[in-house]
Amino acid sequence: MPVYQWIGKNRSNKVQKGEMEAQNEDAVRASLLRQKITPSRIKQKPKDLFGNVRFLQPKVKESDVILFARQFSTMIDAGLPIIQCLDILYNQQNNSTFKKMLKQVKESVEGGATLAEALKKFPKHFDDLFVNMVAAGEAGGILDAILRRLAGYMEKAARLKSKVKGAMTYPLVTLAIAVIVLAVILIFVIPVFEEMFADFGSELPVPTQVVVAMSDMVKSKILYIIGAAILFMIAFKKYYATEKGRDAVDALMLKLPVFGMLLRKVAVAKFSRTMGTMLGSGVAILEALDIVAKTAGNRTVEKAIYNVRSGIAEGRTMADPLNESGVFPPMVCQMISVGESTGALDAMLEKIADFYDEEVDQAVENMTALIEPVMLVFLGVTIGGLVVAMYLPIFKMAGAIS
Repeated sequence: MPVYQWIGKNRSNKVQKGEMEAQNEDAVRASLLRQKITPSRIKQKPKDLFGNVRFLQPKVKESDVILFARQFSTMIDAGLPIIQCLDILYNQQNNSTFKKMLKQVKESVEGGATLAEALKKFPKHFDDLFVNMVAAGEAGGILDAILRRLAGYMEKAARLKSKVKGAMTYPLVTLAIAVIVLAVILIFVIPVFEEMFADFGSELPVPTQVVVAMSDMVKSKILYIIGAAILFMIAFKKYYATEKGRDAVDALMLKLPVFGMLLRKVAVAKFSRTMGTMLGSGVAILEALDIVAKTAGNRTVEKAIYNVRSGIAEGRTMADPLNESGVFPPMVCQMISVGESTGALDAMLEKIADFYDEEVDQAVENMTALIEPVMLVFLGVTIGGLVVAMYLPIFKMAGAIS
């Protein structure tokens, strides 16, 4: 069906606009009048010439899904039927890619599917956690509360991810700038000094000889160096794609100084937040553990969670296998044990998640404070060393003249 763009005024005489899929203009006008909107202009939306070119379409961001869950929850809470909610969300959606998804979700629900089944068709944007929680909300008649809880969980998870990315951005950018500056000095600046030193007639100082040799090597082997770096990245990617490679790399990441501790705290916060959210929404514990393991992001943590799942299936508590894994701190295991014994495991997990969110904040601040002086020393030693090495012959000549 064609899509129509409309502009009109509501009962408060405020101008509104949007898009609507309908058979013709009359159907759009009738639908708007039922919503107490008086249309002033209705026209068919022109077709997008690049609508079928996937890489040119806008991406669905995590913030789009969060807003969708938040608005959907509000409308369900207000008593609107699911199909009407989907229709409203579809009409007001500006992201064309997400709009097409909502259209398919709406059509699936109209065809008799549950909302969870309809969302499951888009696993890239609605993961197992989202789908299972929506299914639990539909079964329990608390879909509005579940969607509200989901939106809150995703917002906190997004903040946690942003903190870690922010902590990694500074050192990576600084290192990249340092490499570029070093390459420019070695390829373009050092050769100028080398030509000048050729007329000195005396032997250059050892540091200057080393720098000149490095410059000659970089100039003559730059393509090989770039090729070797690319081959290393490809080889590492293929190695990490194997079971053995991912096990080894992920285990090493958790053992790294400073950064490894940050990763552990992030893993604990993510595990606690996700488990607490799912258990509080009525998802079965074994199913919740299976989903949490798949979204762990680290093979060592994933194996630890699967061991917990196996232990619970055999009749054990959650705390004992967690403690045996060595991944989760003893304090976390003890708090989970208390939560299990009191029957308030979901609430205890939420408390653990809140605590470790603050721990991640502190760890990020500590890591940034530690990295800054290290990067400054690195830049000073490398670039400063090059500069001093190139000026040594000039100092030597000035001393000889004196």
